[in-house]
Amino acid sequence: MSTRDDEWADEMHAAFMDMVGLFNRPEPDAAILQAAGVELDRALFPLLSRIGIKAPISVVELAAIAGKDHSTVSRQVAKLETLGLVRRVPSELDQRVRYLAPTEAGDDIIARIRTARRKAIAGWAKEWDRAEREKFLETLKTIVRVGTEVVRETGDR
Repeated sequence: MSTRDDEWADEMHAAFMDMVGLFNRPEPDAAILQAAGVELDRALFPLLSRIGIKAPISVVELAAIAGKDHSTVSRQVAKLETLGLVRRVPSELDQRVRYLAPTEAGDDIIARIRTARRKAIAGWAKEWDRAEREKFLETLKTIVRVGTEVVRETGDR
């Protein structure tokens, strides 16, 4: 017999899967890119966005947070480099290590995408008051923090 906690866990899992499915659909990315006036391969868009948020970041770290294998991300990063949107910068601690960072052109596109994304998110949350938005953000950050800790602990086994 299922308890309410079990039902809640199942509902949370279903909601997470629905959210991931929503964000993995091509339509939201296409809408953001169109609103930003940016032409960019949809596969490159999330990587450029993550580089903009996390830079400097290694290809290995980028692959891990994108949930993709290193070789796929390497090929996609090479495309971003060819487009002049990303560059490799040396580590301050180890000159052999290279990190990814946006170029000036990459920063421009990231800024345009950020503006379009802010408008889209404001539309999604237009009926929420400030306290509801802040509570939702706090909850999401907690979920990510705890989830990251669990993944890290599980990966260490």
